[in-house]
Amino acid sequence: MSMTPLPTTNQETYELEMRHGSGLYQTRPVALVRGLGATLWDADGNEYLDCIGGHGVVNVGHCNPDVVAAIQAQAAKLITCPTSFPNEHRAALMADLVSIAPGKMERVFFCNSGAEAVEAAFKFARMSTGRTGIIAAKNAFHGRTMGALSATWNSAYKKPFEPLVPGFSHVAPNDIAALEEAITDDTAAVILEPVQGESGVRPLDGDYLRAAQALCRQRGALFIADEIQTGFGRTGKMFTCEHYGLEPDLLCMAKSIAGGVPMGGVLIGPRVGELASQSHGTTFGGSALACAAARAAINYIVSHKLPERAAEMGAYFLEQLRRIDSPVIREVRGLGLMIGVELKKRSGEYLAKLMQEHRVLALAAGPLVIRYLPPLVISKEQIDRAVEATAHVLAE
Repeated sequence: MSMTPLPTTNQETYELEMRHGSGLYQTRPVALVRGLGATLWDADGNEYLDCIGGHGVVNVGHCNPDVVAAIQAQAAKLITCPTSFPNEHRAALMADLVSIAPGKMERVFFCNSGAEAVEAAFKFARMSTGRTGIIAAKNAFHGRTMGALSATWNSAYKKPFEPLVPGFSHVAPNDIAALEEAITDDTAAVILEPVQGESGVRPLDGDYLRAAQALCRQRGALFIADEIQTGFGRTGKMFTCEHYGLEPDLLCMAKSIAGGVPMGGVLIGPRVGELASQSHGTTFGGSALACAAARAAINYIVSHKLPERAAEMGAYFLEQLRRIDSPVIREVRGLGLMIGVELKKRSGEYLAKLMQEHRVLALAAGPLVIRYLPPLVISKEQIDRAVEATAHVLAE
């Protein structure tokens, strides 16, 4: 067998992926081949400002030199190590995460993605409480595996795979009375995103989040914070829970934890009981390579004060977007560098793709919202460029 030669242009790469891909994704005909900081280049040599950030993954920027060096050094030493054996990077990363976690979380479970983290949290909640019910918010997105999908709201994601996991229910976000009525003696956990990302960058109210945590404690349920997209500095704090003084029982993390290397995990608080040996596990979770990358990424986030930078740059980004005079805009909202522009017309996906012609990459969040998740190292000059592109496409 001879290996397929690498395609060298956008068109060649796109055609090859379309020929052999699953067909599950809406793929744009731009083959990304190189990145640095908040900048990307395609196979034809075109430069783009990245306001997608790998769907919120590259908080420390593309090819962050500290992360690259850690990966290179660890890859030459030991790539994988099963959890049957300790590893120095895994042990140190656990201690690092505990030191930056909200509240008094002392235990960590590692996996490979956000959906896996959510699945693990559900299992831990059911095992710890002996209950089965899981409550999520309407408009929530927690992943696409069967348990995570059961907590996700969008019926378009769910319908083809029903029946899903039983025991899941949804309540209106920011409605404390509805949540109070929903939590019963059978509720194992309530799971909430501090900022609902997929549904349009919708920050939940702090009083609502605090009430959810208090109700869980009063009634013997566990409070799960889904910080998969909002964690590691994205919203102006290391974890968004810190904005509201929250101390969740389980905190799901992934995306930006390892600077672009696939990784997920769950921080576990003291209200979660002992978890039975062998009741859950993973082959690749907590690999030596991912842990080394994560330690480098977290150290960079802390030492370069990226949460504070996200707060400052996010406030500037929001201010500049709100200055756009367009009858198409309904609202500009966000927290830190997690920002959405809600439109009056169902054209979010179209306008996000149109921005690509201005060499700015952005996401849609539902049919009405353009979403911005840039690397936290983005500069004011780059933000100005993104705002200018947004104004142009809205005018068009």
